[in-house]
Amino acid sequence: MLSFLPNHIFEKITDISPEFLQEKSIRLLLMDFDNTMLPYTTNTPSPELLRWVKGMKDAGILLCIVSNSKKARVPNFSEKHGIACITHAAKPRTKGIFSAMERFGFARDQVAMVGDQIFTDTLGARRADITALLVRSINNHTIWLKLRHVFELPFIALARKRRVQL
Repeated sequence: MLSFLPNHIFEKITDISPEFLQEKSIRLLLMDFDNTMLPYTTNTPSPELLRWVKGMKDAGILLCIVSNSKKARVPNFSEKHGIACITHAAKPRTKGIFSAMERFGFARDQVAMVGDQIFTDTLGARRADITALLVRSINNHTIWLKLRHVFELPFIALARKRRVQL
């Protein structure tokens, strides 16, 4: 489905609870990395993020980073914290998303994608016909990131108007 509207909006990734995902029958959570899990400017996760990852794993939610990044920081983080990852995902194309789904063997209705960008993460999830979760960017530290956010505002407003989860 071609849509720029996320199914649900959260302030940050750690606001997504295992209970919310279980309520929606989500068993695999695909996650963007840069500015969703960590700012571009660091490789060190916050204690809050590490607690959240542990809580998801303890609840039986499988996690997989699906990133467009070509940098070693994503696989390095992934290996260090025991999270599967797919890089060079080319979102909003669906290649990386379908690769993750195939790796774990889950159907579309059991998978969600969380990210901070409507034009890559949300659109990629909607094109793959999986649940799209949008979070606020951790740090829009460049003019391009700030401008991108301005272009996303009408879609965020429309999604909120349609009563998505806040």
